[in-house]
Amino acid sequence: MEIMKKIAARARDVYGQPVPAIAFLGDSVTQGCFEVFLREGKSQTIFEQEYAYSTYVSEILRTLFPNVPVCVINAGISGDNAASGEVRLERDVLRFRPDLTVVCFGLNDCGQGPEYAAAYGQSLENIFRKLQEGGSEVIYMTPNMMNTRVDRDALKEPVLLQLAEHCMKIQAEGVLDAYIEEGKRAACRCGVPVCDVYAKWKALHRQGADTTGLLANRMNHPSRKMNWIFAWSLVETMWGE
Repeated sequence: MEIMKKIAARARDVYGQPVPAIAFLGDSVTQGCFEVFLREGKSQTIFEQEYAYSTYVSEILRTLFPNVPVCVINAGISGDNAASGEVRLERDVLRFRPDLTVVCFGLNDCGQGPEYAAAYGQSLENIFRKLQEGGSEVIYMTPNMMNTRVDRDALKEPVLLQLAEHCMKIQAEGVLDAYIEEGKRAACRCGVPVCDVYAKWKALHRQGADTTGLLANRMNHPSRKMNWIFAWSLVETMWGE
């Protein structure tokens, strides 16, 4: 992809080439959310941006190109979905004129039910085209799996157990799968490469890994270490021709 060529060009000519910029548009996983807890009866989230996958991507690129200061724009918002991401695209991404934008939605979208999967795909297509028109390369990154069981040892409060039951049902009934397929079709229509992290999570699950145990909140937020899968997968995609 052009982003890697721009980073390499900056490494060769730090005075003559601009600082590359990468934006990340998504939900709580993009923002850097992990465990959940209750405060005054409402669920709250632990935010640690230093463990977000965008931070890990930056670390990898600094290792590969130590003299290139890549500008990272984390435009993830907890609870957000593709339709809302389209609304705030200009404010949170396009005004920074990024060289590359990574788009990752789906975990909140799928909660609307299978009947809204097509609308999710359309919102993504709109985002992809607006980014391309704005001069940014685009990667569609699929999200992680949600829980396949309810971890009653980790989750005690009825509210959190109810949320876990809801997420498990969405995962088990193939609703998230349907949304991701719509997202892939939207990416195909726009010529956008897909970084299919979801497929890697599914493969881990098939091979016997406890993917629920790899979720920090036992519902939908990957652990801090599992965010490295997003980061390495993204750099591999960026390195594609």
